[in-house]
Amino acid sequence: MSEATTTADSGSATASEAQAAAEDAIPLKAVDDIGRATAKDVREALHQVIDPELGIDVVDLGLVYGVEIDEQGRAIITMTLTTPACPLTGLIEDECAQMLAGLVEEFRIDWTWSPRWSLKMITPEGKEQLAAIGLNIDNLPIAQ
Repeated sequence: MSEATTTADSGSATASEAQAAAEDAIPLKAVDDIGRATAKDVREALHQVIDPELGIDVVDLGLVYGVEIDEQGRAIITMTLTTPACPLTGLIEDECAQMLAGLVEEFRIDWTWSPRWSLKMITPEGKEQLAAIGLNIDNLPIAQ
């Protein structure tokens, strides 16, 4: 089983390097990448799943914690929501199904609340998208 995990460096990286590092920080596991969708393919497809409240994709929002392709080629996505009481869980699941159709035959979302989502999890690209709609999270107080 191959596994790629990288931690983003908070040094003097450019925005594109920071984005690449943030995406590499999502654990990806795939048993066999030959002839099947890879965990990276699934993560790329999840960039098309948009949080309906914020209009930012779930990857850049920091909601996707991991992607695994098991021995049968099923995608297992570990993700969270901005709050456990989010009323849009079904909508996000449906959108995941639409984006993964044709890429994988089956998928499962393992919802988790640990670690709890915070603004710190938003990628640099996600921050840019939020700034484009007038929300600058760098000016907000962030609870530790």
